[in-house]
Amino acid sequence: MDGNGRWAKQRHLPRVEGHRVGAESVRVIVRAAGELGIKYLTLYAFSIENWQRPKDEVDTLMKYLARYLKNEIGELNRNNVRLEAIGQIYRLPEFVQTQLQNTRAALARNNGLTLILALSYGGRTEIVEAIRRLAHKVKAGQLDPEEINEQAVAQHLYTHNYPDPDLLIRTSGELRISNFLLWQISYAEFVVTPTLWPDFRKAQFYEALEEYTRRHRRYGGL
Repeated sequence: MDGNGRWAKQRHLPRVEGHRVGAESVRVIVRAAGELGIKYLTLYAFSIENWQRPKDEVDTLMKYLARYLKNEIGELNRNNVRLEAIGQIYRLPEFVQTQLQNTRAALARNNGLTLILALSYGGRTEIVEAIRRLAHKVKAGQLDPEEINEQAVAQHLYTHNYPDPDLLIRTSGELRISNFLLWQISYAEFVVTPTLWPDFRKAQFYEALEEYTRRHRRYGGL
């Protein structure tokens, strides 16, 4: 969900205003995905690298995150949305972790769209942690190194309970992955839009999905 800061700068507004309006886009896209019957939607909300941003901005982002998690419970319940999170969740402020747990619990019985928030997330870190867990099992004699294959690695990723993405939408025109789901997107289709995230709404989402339907996915075959 890229472009919040640039959106605000273009309007001579504080960066945090871009994040606030970006939260509106989250609401719109989550609702639209649920209406279309999409089963999984992962939003890259906060990367490991984002911790390097100015403390005031990070603090504000964390407050917005906690507020969103609390205020959206009713909306998400009405839309039958279940909530999950991936990343180094333990690095989030305690008040955010607590609200995340409460919101997940409040939505746990829903069986529509599963909304996955990538929080304090980094693809390289995810893979390193998976390798470390596998290494511990080998050291403990619980796993033969010859048994380590793609499935074994996938089972030790944050996303082991979810399918790999079919489509990755990159907003703001950036042509890079930015350390997002490096293992999981190996065969995902990419759609890049110049639209900044605060302006990314239902029309832009539908355009990306329509573009996806025109792709022919061969997975290395003919």
